[in-house]
Amino acid sequence: MFVRTAGCDYRCSWCDSAFTWDGSAKEDIKLMTAEEIYDALLEIGGHRFNHVTISGGNPALIKGIQELVDLFEDKHIYTALETQGSRFQSWMTQIDDLTISPKPPSSGMKTNLEILDSVINQCTFHSLNLKVVIFDDADYDFAKLIHHRYPNIPFYLQVGNPYLDDNVDQHTDKLLERYEQLVDRVMQSSDMNHVYVLPQLHTLLWSNKKGV
Repeated sequence: MFVRTAGCDYRCSWCDSAFTWDGSAKEDIKLMTAEEIYDALLEIGGHRFNHVTISGGNPALIKGIQELVDLFEDKHIYTALETQGSRFQSWMTQIDDLTISPKPPSSGMKTNLEILDSVINQCTFHSLNLKVVIFDDADYDFAKLIHHRYPNIPFYLQVGNPYLDDNVDQHTDKLLERYEQLVDRVMQSSDMNHVYVLPQLHTLLWSNKKGV
């Protein structure tokens, strides 16, 4: 199951969830308590789930996430969360699978490495991983910098999705071609060992469809 928060402190050029902060989906955004969110998940999934991913936007900006994380703990729900690492919140140490995804140059955003250091140093290392999305050579160089800066943290590269229209011809084929190119590049590199290379799984399954 998936909970998406609204609002972000970044404006990434290729953001595939810009509707969470650009006003285009303001009629669909709801202010909900932790209990209301849990009830909505039960209505959708019944008791057929025990894992919830929280993403955004940037969930680290949202008041009330502490209550939601506490509620998931009480209900024995496994939690995953993704954030860009621009802000630390104490509840991050309660997340079972925390992904920090600093944004590369193609995003148009600039990562403050001192802030990123501070956020990472306050996190629980056994649940932490890093991910960088790759669109071009500059992104790949940025990913190497991040990997070498934090060599003991599990590190993922993810292929960027530049095809953001609602309907894209042969979308899966295009993404898999980019994925294969990135895999080949990492395999030929001696300074990107201990790196996992992944596609964006939900786009392979559902393309750019929302609400799935």
